[in-house]
Amino acid sequence: METNSAPSRFALAYNPQVDDAAPIVGQITSFLRDKGIKSIFSSNLMDENLAGRINSAEFDCLIVLGGDGSMLQASHLCAQAGIPIAGINLGSFGFLVEVQRDDWQKYLNQLLEGKYRREERMMLRAQLWHGKTLRGSWEVVNEVVVCRGNLVKPIHLYASVNGFPMASYVADGLIAATPTGSTAYALAAGGAIMPPELRNILIVPVAPHISLDRAIILSEGSIVSITVNSSHQAVLSVDGHEPVTVENEELVKVETSERNIIFIRFHDPGYFYANLNRYMEKNPSNPPK
Repeated sequence: METNSAPSRFALAYNPQVDDAAPIVGQITSFLRDKGIKSIFSSNLMDENLAGRINSAEFDCLIVLGGDGSMLQASHLCAQAGIPIAGINLGSFGFLVEVQRDDWQKYLNQLLEGKYRREERMMLRAQLWHGKTLRGSWEVVNEVVVCRGNLVKPIHLYASVNGFPMASYVADGLIAATPTGSTAYALAAGGAIMPPELRNILIVPVAPHISLDRAIILSEGSIVSITVNSSHQAVLSVDGHEPVTVENEELVKVETSERNIIFIRFHDPGYFYANLNRYMEKNPSNPPK
């Protein structure tokens, strides 16, 4: 295990929808204070004060209590400031979280001893263009999805890579995912699973109709352009956020962001596969009968 500097300024953030999250935050706060940590701030993930203090880089580490959704939200909060994130799993899935709810004391001891590694994961930048006018820009942790709107009818999409035509699709949509996002929506759509240390873009069609139905992994540094050609509504969604309407002939440009997510890890990189195997063998969202 690598040895890094031990953090001394902590933020604790929890998913307010998890009933026992706040009490566990209290336990962790007491634990850290007993270890001599004086700078501790705690709040729920939706607290605007948390976002402001993260943007001001007031913390060395953010400890998140929740599931993968909470880690995703924390990633958006911390990427710009470069603050590393440690997750404690209080949810069902835990593709992004190593530490389980009963093990946090063991691993926080390691954190305070500097016995952890920093895992950097790529992000994407998505832009929506109307001709030469930029309509919007987003930082992406998991995926960019260009898909049909309310009407249950496929849309026509054209994808190019680095200015060269790649494929045309008649489909419900097209996903451009990070390696992190390869275990999210892209996995549900039949995409490949990519190790988190890669810096490639994964392209996956959603319900293609007489079109290319295979996922494509693009080389590092590729720029993807997705053009909509549809007589009915299409939308753009980033990491499951509120969709934005995409008009006919508008273009969505996807490329690697300059920002990275930094996760604090206590296991060696091979843990990714063990964790993946555990969830593949038994879906934890289905309770035992």
